Amino acid sequence: MVLFHPEGSDDLYIGGTNIVYRFDLEHSRLVENYSLTPTSGQNCQVIPCENIITVIEQFQDSLFICGTNEYLPLCWKVNPRVGNLSSRVIQYRDGAGISPPVYTQNSLSLTVEGDLYAATALNRDGTSLQFRRKAGNRASVWMHDKWLTDPTFVSASWIRQREDPDQEKIYLFFREKNLDPNPDADPWISRIARVCKVDEGGPKRFSQSIWTSFLKSRLACRTQGLYFNHLQDVFVQPADDWRASRVYALFTSSWNASAVCVYSLDKIEAVFEGSSFRGWSKEIPNPRPGACVAKSKGVPVETLRIVKDHPEMSDWVWPLHQAPFYVSDSAYAKIVVDTVTAVDGRPHNVLFLATDKGIIHKILEDNFTPFVISEIRLFNHSAPVQSMKLLSNKGKLLVGFRDQVAQLDLRGCQGYGASCADCVLARDPYCAWSGSACAPVVRGAIQNIDEGTVDVCHHSGTDQQYRRPPSPDPSVVSHSPPMGTPFYLSCPVRSRHASYTWEHGGRSSPCVTAQTQLQTQYDCLHLIPAVREEHYGTFECISTERNYTQVLRSYRLRPPVDSRAARPSRPAVTAALAGLALVPVLWH
Repeated sequence: MVLFHPEGSDDLYIGGTNIVYRFDLEHSRLVENYSLTPTSGQNCQVIPCENIITVIEQFQDSLFICGTNEYLPLCWKVNPRVGNLSSRVIQYRDGAGISPPVYTQNSLSLTVEGDLYAATALNRDGTSLQFRRKAGNRASVWMHDKWLTDPTFVSASWIRQREDPDQEKIYLFFREKNLDPNPDADPWISRIARVCKVDEGGPKRFSQSIWTSFLKSRLACRTQGLYFNHLQDVFVQPADDWRASRVYALFTSSWNASAVCVYSLDKIEAVFEGSSFRGWSKEIPNPRPGACVAKSKGVPVETLRIVKDHPEMSDWVWPLHQAPFYVSDSAYAKIVVDTVTAVDGRPHNVLFLATDKGIIHKILEDNFTPFVISEIRLFNHSAPVQSMKLLSNKGKLLVGFRDQVAQLDLRGCQGYGASCADCVLARDPYCAWSGSACAPVVRGAIQNIDEGTVDVCHHSGTDQQYRRPPSPDPSVVSHSPPMGTPFYLSCPVRSRHASYTWEHGGRSSPCVTAQTQLQTQYDCLHLIPAVREEHYGTFECISTERNYTQVLRSYRLRPPVDSRAARPSRPAVTAALAGLALVPVLWH
């Protein structure tokens, strides 16, 4: 499934098999669809007659769509319906090098000022996989085959330099096969590469139609001496000053962990502009290899030879603080990052990470410290996320699965409870206490992103420890378990950041955390192997988070009215034990 959202538009285009749908996001309705059936004329009895859409871009003055077209890729120009004018679909050009011939093959595309860049294989067997400029105003250019080894392209991004557009570059993120023969070496190396926007290839006698500015470096992400080498996804956050732009890279490792490493563009450029070239020990010529030259066909051969034979930097690109921003045992697949203005007018970054089970984790970047705000399951079943698209100006996140698209509100404030304390403790920059509900941020609302303490909800001193039962008080649930029978009590775990205890008769005991069937909800249990006289009375489930304490559940255990129940018959004991047998299932 391919998703495309034109910037500033209410439209969402979804590419599937033989068709592209146009949805109106504002009104959640289907506007029209475009039938793009195969045109190759091959024998459909031998191979499937399908055109899997792989590319949707805004290219020049039209919507540009490409598909596999029965293994002979083809592209169309589409002019969507506007007012009384009907839509038009025009067969445009051969799609080789733009769309993969097989939809499962690795590919990506990018448009920059009327030029189309693409990374894909030319052949059905996946060979000739490289990054090219394929169409547009500038000349077509491509790579030397030896520059990459079995690459998997992850992302491409254009960074603007308004003060000097001729120095603008396209950054390419990928992983490639590690040629290190050491059996302990990771099979993959993660990379960042760049090419110049003005690059139109070298002179006729050397590197004609080949990038003259291609350079690459290792993208390092390490914790405690262990490397995350499997680059999964990248989100580039541009800044007004291009040097301050950030790269959020999502990695996985061979030991089933994930990490997010954050890089600054100024440090990335420092590597490309200052590092030596791996395998080259002689003097570096002028202009420096990889430099952006307005007339690339005039680049000296001495410079081009280094780009051709030694494009890799000796230095690696390291993240900010030399360490991952976030490490988790969750298997993440996709990442986007939004910038939110809080009540105090300051911007905060919020990461959305999608797992391979269809769960979204919402994470606050707090002075380079991660704080998990919430966990969101989009469906009751597990399904891997294939794509995510952030619509920041609309407050939406589009999440694409194999056969469906979910639209997620970036805020979701109603899920944080019905009190000021619950709203503040969430530390969600999108949400604040309005006086009656946890709602999207408005001026004058109550919020405390930096500390997350609930003092802002009260006029008392900051040292006060709050213990407030929910209003109204939780109803006391009564039970009358017979003596000698097993019994357990439960209360919901509303926050993973809180600690939970059970209080009874002036004594506290920790809870046993049990996972429920939905996997995103947990219960705090108190287990009584055999009820005795001292177990009768009131039990309270208490949560404590930062400086806020509250009673979540209250139970009263009483002796059975019928005294004979104190000596339960064998069936009664068996029934009680059968009930207890559910506990390990929930706990597991």
